Amino acid sequence: MVHALFNQIAPKYDLLNRLLSFGQDQLWRKKVASLLPESSNLHILDVATGTADLAIQFFSQNHPAAQVIGIDMAEQMLRFGQSKIERLGLSEQIHLEPGDAQNLRFEDHTFDVVTSAFGLRNMPNREQALAEMMRVLKPNGRLIVLEFSLPPNALIRLFYLFYFRHILPYMGGLISGDYQAYRYLNRSVEEFSEKVFHKMRRIPLCFGVATIYVTDKLAS
Repeated sequence: MVHALFNQIAPKYDLLNRLLSFGQDQLWRKKVASLLPESSNLHILDVATGTADLAIQFFSQNHPAAQVIGIDMAEQMLRFGQSKIERLGLSEQIHLEPGDAQNLRFEDHTFDVVTSAFGLRNMPNREQALAEMMRVLKPNGRLIVLEFSLPPNALIRLFYLFYFRHILPYMGGLISGDYQAYRYLNRSVEEFSEKVFHKMRRIPLCFGVATIYVTDKLAS
């Protein structure tokens, strides 16, 4: 299962994320944080939180009163995320717990914002996961998803795919000791269909290497 794969690479996940994104993933998370609604008391759910990089980023960008719950199926990833949260003194603001995006435990209309970074493409039923995220959003709440994507420019895509197919698996395997994990990651990006986001606003990043998808839940 995919979460078992992420449990295996958890100790090196943050470093390898830098490799996967050409060192841009932290800037992309800052962009996600900049899209949060302006409010002094946001209740945020971060789905597939991993090692909590995105959840932590929210507290670097003037949201000191926010409360974040981060969920993930990979408990080793959560363990590394929890150690970062404690080191930064954010234990009161960020709570991590195991959870399945396709079957969220929360009541309808619970959160002001739901976010997910680099997680949706790994879910077997992406439509169900998105439906669950929308269900737990309050009316007028905001869903923000950050994912890798294929650049539309043919030349950029050529170099991008060469990196993903040949360089990334070697570098990732060398650092993590798990070559299969990084072969999976490159396939997951190539095979991921943007059709699941057809009703969401798109914000391309770095010539389309990644994309932020945003939608607001209409008040009933």
